[in-house]
Amino acid sequence: MTIELQYLAWVTLFTALMWVPYILNLISVRGLADAVGYPDNPKPLAPWAGRMKAAHANAVENLVVFAALVLIAHALGISNETTVMAAVVYFWARVVHFAAYTFRIPWVRTLAFVAGFACQIEVGWQIFS
Repeated sequence: MTIELQYLAWVTLFTALMWVPYILNLISVRGLADAVGYPDNPKPLAPWAGRMKAAHANAVENLVVFAALVLIAHALGISNETTVMAAVVYFWARVVHFAAYTFRIPWVRTLAFVAGFACQIEVGWQIFS
């Protein structure tokens, strides 16, 4: 397995686990019955949990792009220092983005998002060059 695919797996697993803390908050705020049901007037999540949920949605949206690019590069046999670095940086950018979004660190959140986006563009560039 290439390093790019390994980091794609790590990003995917990280994204798959992001829901756990905010669902636990949902259960603690609403109770189990309302958390799994459809209450008429649901109590809101804690602010940090709402931000975490938004960060998770953003991660899912970006995972689609990153995964497609890594898989295309892999299918074409493209793996070099640039694609490896892009995969590693993308993973850590998503970790930082998730934390910065959750804890309201605006500049860090934005810079982490831009770093992840740049990694996507770089893998795409390697595919077309």
